[in-house]
Amino acid sequence: MTSATPPMLVSILFFISLFIGSNSLSTTFYDNTCPNALTTIRTSIRQAVSRERRMAASLIRLHFHDCFVQGCDASVLLDENTTPASERNAIQNQNTARGFNVIDAAKAQVEQLCPGIVSCADILAVAARDASVAVGGPTWNVKLGRRDSTTANLDEAKRDLPLFTSTLREHIENFNKKGLNERDMVALSGSHTIGQAQCVTFRDRIYNGTNIDDNFARTRQRRCPNNQQDGNGNLAPLDLVTPNSFDNNYFKNLIQRKGLLQSDQILFSGGSTDNIVTEYSRDRAKFSDDFASAMVKMGDMKPLTGQNGIIRRVCSNLN
Repeated sequence: MTSATPPMLVSILFFISLFIGSNSLSTTFYDNTCPNALTTIRTSIRQAVSRERRMAASLIRLHFHDCFVQGCDASVLLDENTTPASERNAIQNQNTARGFNVIDAAKAQVEQLCPGIVSCADILAVAARDASVAVGGPTWNVKLGRRDSTTANLDEAKRDLPLFTSTLREHIENFNKKGLNERDMVALSGSHTIGQAQCVTFRDRIYNGTNIDDNFARTRQRRCPNNQQDGNGNLAPLDLVTPNSFDNNYFKNLIQRKGLLQSDQILFSGGSTDNIVTEYSRDRAKFSDDFASAMVKMGDMKPLTGQNGIIRRVCSNLN
């Protein structure tokens, strides 16, 4: 026997390594093909958030809603003019999903640098990270190399995207199905430390909820009348105290029974996630670390890589 590897086996191993490498995500994916892509995206996102602080929450949510349907493939960006299965028409997205124009603007700038190289799915993933940083939230290394889908899935969006009426069990089961555990779920829910919600999503809670602070409910009723026909689109900050800063005040609110949405307050309602909420309320650094880790984990959901998918020139359309 010889310790030398046969030439044929060397060739096979070489091609296997190329195949594996071409289908994995990497933080350095565009270093050679579009080295200024990340800087360009960051500048574009910072400008958008500077114009409207709420946009940070919208971009993080948009990335989340993308990954939960078919994986992180930019399917949520396809509009109804492109496909009748547009995920924008799911009740969880309709009239609430925002930031499409911001992603389009970032994509247009990147296309000027290196046409047909950087995917919309990657731009959305980077935008979520840059939006977090822009409002004082954590940063993380975004793995890149995703490609864009050629389809959307309205049925899956309706089925798998969380609802503001979801129970704790439904939440846990939904996240588990996506490979995310309870700690991931609570950490990702902490993104509600920024952003706003429409009256229609919290009306029942502030008028009929039992696990809610009375003064908090009365305060929120001022902008959300108990009339199913009035004020549905009126906005209220998810965190009344520091609505534009990415901090851990969201968890302190939950302990005080001041979660705006039912799907928030269920995280601290005598269930299995109470201890995680308490931990994050006391330790902002731990929350930030876990949020960043959960975002990386979520970004690994079923990416299209290698020869799968396409690179869209315009994120809302197919090439």
